[in-house]
Amino acid sequence: MAFLDRTTPPHIVTLVLSTGVAALSLNIFLPSLPGMARHFGVDYGTMQLAISAYLGVSALAQFVIGPISDRFGRRPITLVVVAIFSLASLAALFAPTAESFLAARFVQAVVATTFVLSRAAVRDMVPGPEAASKIGYVTMGMSLVPMVGPVIGGLLDAAFGWQANLWVLAAAGLALYGLVWADMGETVAGGGLGFRAQARAYPVLVRSQRFWGYALSAASAAGLFYAYLGGAPLVGEKAFGLSPAEVGYYFALPSVGYLIGNWVSGRFATRLGMDKMVLAGTALATLALAAALVASLAGVLGPLLFFTLVGVTGIGNGLSLPSANAGMMSVRPDLAGTASGLGATLTIGCGALLSSLTAALIGAEVSVFRLIAVMFVSSLLSVIAILWVFHRRRALGI
Repeated sequence: MAFLDRTTPPHIVTLVLSTGVAALSLNIFLPSLPGMARHFGVDYGTMQLAISAYLGVSALAQFVIGPISDRFGRRPITLVVVAIFSLASLAALFAPTAESFLAARFVQAVVATTFVLSRAAVRDMVPGPEAASKIGYVTMGMSLVPMVGPVIGGLLDAAFGWQANLWVLAAAGLALYGLVWADMGETVAGGGLGFRAQARAYPVLVRSQRFWGYALSAASAAGLFYAYLGGAPLVGEKAFGLSPAEVGYYFALPSVGYLIGNWVSGRFATRLGMDKMVLAGTALATLALAAALVASLAGVLGPLLFFTLVGVTGIGNGLSLPSANAGMMSVRPDLAGTASGLGATLTIGCGALLSSLTAALIGAEVSVFRLIAVMFVSSLLSVIAILWVFHRRRALGI
């Protein structure tokens, strides 16, 4: 495929940058939330809706956008999504009240659908195992941005104020629009699948036990990380006595692990196949958490060991998630966008539930063991789900 040639499928650089901008939109102004709350005269909890409610809106958007892209194609829908995001970023920048800012912020959440659209475009271009390999490289953008996004946001806030982060998002959206326009050729064959045809095919997808095996494996694997996000900041501060800066340094380890896992997935998914790659990744993550449970029971679990083992789960997720996502879309390739969107919605929904559940379960005494136990159960479910896929393949003789 040629770069900057819209008559050919999109270059992988375009897909990586698409997911990178979406990830940046989520976390660039995390350090600015307290200052933004003061600026608008609201409490921190209200301003935090810019993150928590944003995730909820993005889940709904991904569920809706997937089928639309199966009908009208990846290119036009991506262009519309990025244009809406750019305009919403400008609206948020000039919002006079917290309510209008949050409204614009929720519209911004449409950019999260570039995850769905990029994965579906990859699946349009290449078959399952190759798609898993390419998705591994594409999602490397999702692992790099969470490491640098808040740092960039904090520096911009200190130098120019929190509004600078929104200027960056608006500029990134406009630049991405130009790149998609110049590079992203259509990948859906035959003008897309009509909504009536989708309605006839959709029951076949949702009745597929293989689809749900892949989807639940992906959701459970990602769920362990959402559980970690829900409890680790408090555990780091209260149980391990770390400063906010030290927690921030340790928090980079899962992202580093995810980056490593994505790279390995890109290199070896085609050779090993999707199912084996998912099993290897989920098993690695589960074993790391089992080791953390044993260390906690033995009283030898310090912050370095805890966060290092969570970093290993990041490697496991980097290995498993690209192949699990490719597997979801391989069940009905003509419904790749629908499958990708449904899987993403399930993942975010499970993640939000686990994040809230973990925050409640670790209790006032801040139990590290309970946090690890929730993460372990979630990871174990991801192993069970992919083993079910193996069972169904044998039963169907495929």
